[in-house]
Amino acid sequence: MEASISIVNGLTVDVEDYFHAEALAGAVSRKEWDSLESRVERNTRRVLEVLDRHQVRATFFILGWVAHRYAGLVREIQTAGHELGCHSYWHRLVYRLTPAEFREDTLQAKKVIEDAAGEAVVGYRAPTFSVVRRSFWALDILAELGFQYDSSIFPVRHDRYGVPDYSRFPCRHEGQNGQSLTELPLSTFSLMGTNFPFGGGGYLRILPLGYTHFGFRRVNREGMPVVVYFHPWELDPDQPRPNLGLRSRFRHYTNLDKMESRVDELLRTYAFAPLAKLPAHTRCKTGSSTSSPRAS
Repeated sequence: MEASISIVNGLTVDVEDYFHAEALAGAVSRKEWDSLESRVERNTRRVLEVLDRHQVRATFFILGWVAHRYAGLVREIQTAGHELGCHSYWHRLVYRLTPAEFREDTLQAKKVIEDAAGEAVVGYRAPTFSVVRRSFWALDILAELGFQYDSSIFPVRHDRYGVPDYSRFPCRHEGQNGQSLTELPLSTFSLMGTNFPFGGGGYLRILPLGYTHFGFRRVNREGMPVVVYFHPWELDPDQPRPNLGLRSRFRHYTNLDKMESRVDELLRTYAFAPLAKLPAHTRCKTGSSTSSPRAS
């Protein structure tokens, strides 16, 4: 399939181990993390091989816990030409933290990634897209800490995340503290007044690939980039499988054996770049931390 419009899309990888995923939070405690088999190095290197095969560069949002233990992996990602971003330290939902806890967690993660790489980190993604309306204060803190952009808001309805009336496209988010940063929301297409998610994670793994292509065509024809995301553990069908509830099992394990081929298909079909390299002319409009910015 040929891309219908030449748009540069944003490719992102959330670097975490399989046991960090929110679907496993009820089955694996944080105290157990150090005793579990870690697969994040091998899985991330597999991602690097896939991207190198297509000569594509991406933004890697790295969990601070991972960067602290595998500083060499951070440098491998950097040496391969990819952008480094912050994915928190402990992979906790932002809306369950106090502002002080969020600030401490973010500073800790930012420092450990920057110490490993020797360069500034300017992009952030919250675990499980947990910047929602009641945690918009987190964007104020990110701006204060020197982040230039965030990619944590999903303009959909979901049981764990989502701001359904937020801008579907890049926008400038004005905070209550007078500071601002660019928000690069996760991609949706609009149909009959409803936003439909696509292009990453479980949506890419579980739903038919034709659905993802439909979403790409819709968004690119609007002249906007698609923001794609996935995790290294999604390319690992042999990962350990703790006992999970039915919904969590479905979300976490469905089609792990198909994910690499689906990522390959997207990389063959569309143009991608790290988020910081997206064209500067993307559509923006000013919002506030108490209202949702919409694209003009």
